[in-house]
Amino acid sequence: MIRAAIIGLGWWGKIITKTLEKSEKIRVVAAVEPNESVGRAFCMESGLLYLPSYTAALEEDLDAIILTTPHRFHEDQVIQAANSKKHVFCEKPLSLSLESATRAVKACVMNDVVLGIGHERRFEPPMQLVRKLLQDGALGELLQIEGNFSQNKLLKLPPDNWRLSRAGAGCGPLTATGIHLLDMALSLGGGAQSIYASNKALATSFESGDSFSSHITLANGAVASINALLATPFYSRFAVFGSRGWIEIRDKSHVEAPTGWTVLSSLGEQEPTMVEYPATDPVLANLEAFATAARQGSQQSYPIPIEELLNTVDAYEAAYESTLNGQIVHLGSRPKLL
Repeated sequence: MIRAAIIGLGWWGKIITKTLEKSEKIRVVAAVEPNESVGRAFCMESGLLYLPSYTAALEEDLDAIILTTPHRFHEDQVIQAANSKKHVFCEKPLSLSLESATRAVKACVMNDVVLGIGHERRFEPPMQLVRKLLQDGALGELLQIEGNFSQNKLLKLPPDNWRLSRAGAGCGPLTATGIHLLDMALSLGGGAQSIYASNKALATSFESGDSFSSHITLANGAVASINALLATPFYSRFAVFGSRGWIEIRDKSHVEAPTGWTVLSSLGEQEPTMVEYPATDPVLANLEAFATAARQGSQQSYPIPIEELLNTVDAYEAAYESTLNGQIVHLGSRPKLL
């Protein structure tokens, strides 16, 4: 059993802690939360050790750190965990810039600790089916990807919350949800060649925007359209089109409380079919994959390669740059830091 401390007991930190109560591979045993009354109350309720600071967590006899903290802290906190010889699982995005993410990755590599990332969409059975169909050739040559992951949960936040600011959240809709589908598209298409993106506040006063849309040329020449909204009820769709068929995944509910997926597909000359997939827990699957790699002491055992992790941050930063300057950003001209 990997014994971990969770850093940050906001909405997602509490969900992860509760999720891992059913794991036989990794368990949260301690927590750090700057709001002491909230932290102590939750720790007492959950049977966790309350720790007063991140430094205190790094000094504890623990195997791993789980970061559910604001994005601006990720780089320094990952580096500190790595230097303390603790494996580290970081919620997405690892960072808002490639340079920052690369420094975090280098610290983990140098200290021989495993780095996990909160891209749980990769662990959903329908998403894994898409990857297999492409690898087996059932979809033929990849042509196009369409994705939209939208929600309106952030409407409940106070106006000064960091998730609504440009400094804290960068390109808000992409940072909050769209990055999951961006990550999937890049992993299927081998990274990105170029990105053109738009992000506007059309329905809110969110400084970080509420309506994001992008057109991406993937490394293999296919194109992807990734979109995200922060002012509409939950919607999630991911569709892949190939020269021999297509497949579309529709989520029935948010990943925080999954209820399954509806998968439509047409392969070859077959008539379209619809299959209902029962709920699984991709958040648990991701963290248990991280725990297995940590127990083995092998980054290569973790299903998300470091190169792909950095590709996603690189493309995220390029998309954000495009939303600011209104131009196509070519990733080939960006420095490769590893």
